[in-house]
Amino acid sequence: MLENKEGQNIPSVTFHTRQGDEWVDVTSDEIFSGKTVVVFSLPGAFTPTCSSSHVPRYNQLEATFKANGVDEIICVSVNDTFVMNEWKEDQKADNITFLPDGNGDFSEGMGMLVDKEDLGFGKRSWRYSMLVKDGVVDKMFIEPDVEGDPFEVSDADTMLGYIAPDAKKPHDVSIMTRKGCPYCSKAKAMLQDAGMSYEELLLNRDYTSRSLYAMAGEDSVPQIFIDGDLVGGSDNLEEWLND
Repeated sequence: MLENKEGQNIPSVTFHTRQGDEWVDVTSDEIFSGKTVVVFSLPGAFTPTCSSSHVPRYNQLEATFKANGVDEIICVSVNDTFVMNEWKEDQKADNITFLPDGNGDFSEGMGMLVDKEDLGFGKRSWRYSMLVKDGVVDKMFIEPDVEGDPFEVSDADTMLGYIAPDAKKPHDVSIMTRKGCPYCSKAKAMLQDAGMSYEELLLNRDYTSRSLYAMAGEDSVPQIFIDGDLVGGSDNLEEWLND
């Protein structure tokens, strides 16, 4: 039975991390003492749901969390530090601290260490999130104890909704560009001036001309998408920002 530990202290453990070329041991007290921290824990690095949904959204909403009193966002998994470091780099998740719980000590102390031997994983963490204030668990969102890997309540939006229900979330922005395009540079500058972060997709690296036409119905760049809608080129973006 998965135990909700709201009101209890987080486990006192040491995380063995690799920073640069050195081993650095970090204790629970160093991480949580005197701070407000959001933690989300998951079954494994490089696994589908963890990589496609769980990590990216927390990384995207980091500034919003910090604007609402959160000092740090931490991702925990029962993986070694080398795997966690590579996963962070692969995810481009610079806004999140990745903590390796290689021996499962933290997950076990949280009552969240489960058996995944049927998948060849051994012991892993159940998927959950929690808000920790000065080392005490304020709130936990634990995925339902059912077969498989449910992902219903430990997501970033649910946690943000608990912390700040009225928080304004950032727009989801993607811009399709090509090297040497002055209009692309203009569009990126406008987004930066507006304080809007974006994902840049570069022609012949991230997409082809065929993909451009299929998605935008145009063969010119830039093409900007905001919250799932096609805005268009740099002039269209300027109009959108003015509106």
